[in-house]
Amino acid sequence: MAKPKTVFVCQECGAQAPKWAGRCTDCGAWNSLVEERADTPPPGAATSRYSQFGAGGTSQLYSEVETANAARLSTGIGEFDRVLGGGVVPGSLVLLGGEPGIGKSTLLLQAAAHFAREVGPVLYASGEESEHQIKSRGDRLGVGVAPIYLLAETCIERILEEIARLKPALVIVDSVQTVFSLKFQSAPGSIGQVREAATQFLFAAKGQNIPTVLVGHVTKDGSLAGPKVLEHVVDTVLYFEGERHHSHRVVRAVKNRFGAVSELGVFEMTGAGLRPVANPSKLFLSERAPGTPGSSVLCCIEGSRPILVEVQALVSTSTYGNARRMAVGIDQSRVVLLLAVLEKRAGLMLGGDDVYVNIAGGMSIDEPAADLSVVAAIASSVRNRALAPSTAVFGEVGLSGEVRGIPQAALRVREAIQMGFTKLVMPAVNVDPAEPGFLDGGIDLVGVRTVGEALDALIA
Repeated sequence: MAKPKTVFVCQECGAQAPKWAGRCTDCGAWNSLVEERADTPPPGAATSRYSQFGAGGTSQLYSEVETANAARLSTGIGEFDRVLGGGVVPGSLVLLGGEPGIGKSTLLLQAAAHFAREVGPVLYASGEESEHQIKSRGDRLGVGVAPIYLLAETCIERILEEIARLKPALVIVDSVQTVFSLKFQSAPGSIGQVREAATQFLFAAKGQNIPTVLVGHVTKDGSLAGPKVLEHVVDTVLYFEGERHHSHRVVRAVKNRFGAVSELGVFEMTGAGLRPVANPSKLFLSERAPGTPGSSVLCCIEGSRPILVEVQALVSTSTYGNARRMAVGIDQSRVVLLLAVLEKRAGLMLGGDDVYVNIAGGMSIDEPAADLSVVAAIASSVRNRALAPSTAVFGEVGLSGEVRGIPQAALRVREAIQMGFTKLVMPAVNVDPAEPGFLDGGIDLVGVRTVGEALDALIA
């Protein structure tokens, strides 16, 4: 009998090597090569595998393809539907990742309860919890009587058998790193197993037109565990974010074939589960202390939603002569760049000072429109003079000290008006009186072209 052929697969990038080595030659990761059996697929497997998408084996003219707009199915959670692009698309494959204990299973069980009552039966397959543990959480969340089928199983073939038998309206697999296929001898969570699991669930979702949600683990750096092909295979990739010491949670879409990318859903963790937050701006500004130096209000855009957040800055004299720069919720390299602009273009000497910047409430901002608000908060802390409580700021800052225009300015202005702000410092190129919403509400729009003009308008 021939000895089974084995290969060593990197668990970080998926590269294969004929023998073990301490370091992967492709990605450079140490101790990431794991031995796996290289199984040879049976004859005809490729043909039967790809035929699950449909019977068409020949090409079709583009103009002759018929499109069908399937109605989206609501999960009963408005914020979750927003991130998905308006609801669940039949036959879609969704990947939801997040830190342990962030609330992924809680959110999906709440969505499954409403989905089961309004649309049809739901199959909840868990490889991490027993049926009794899931039922205990459901009792706490008030699931009640709903056609939810619980399956504590880690074998992919067994889960697919249950899907074919029940014909559910929704399938939830928690999690994709715990399931395994009998075709491979490697352990669950390995590169081969995760790739096979994603592929098999993709075929089941597309072939039977059943929406499927996969829960994914994340690594220490916050990215989804497993091969990158996992994110390429699925239709939608969602990240569940939030700080353990904050009550709110954020679901962010980083890939969506059926909706907007970077869409955001905000939830509040309560004893009865996750509660959608209809007005995130009010939540993030609820504990703001008006009249405090080093604080400014930023109107940012997440997906299609404007959100007001507080940017805090603290500038203090360095004790040891080695200035520190620390940022939470915003790119630290961007903060260092803005400090250099303030020194060169605005005359603020910050070389010997410690600078700390924080986005209050645990929010993360990565758009350039936050530049001017960060600059305003730092200047306010340096001069120890507070900004007006009813003033909001947004704009991109260039290396020459110019304030550049940003997209969706009218949407930000309307959100500021709705939250009761009376003054808005923004790029001059975005001040367009003809734009709908700019003249409504009596807000004072101050257009600035340089950082110096912005500081003069904010800190008189």
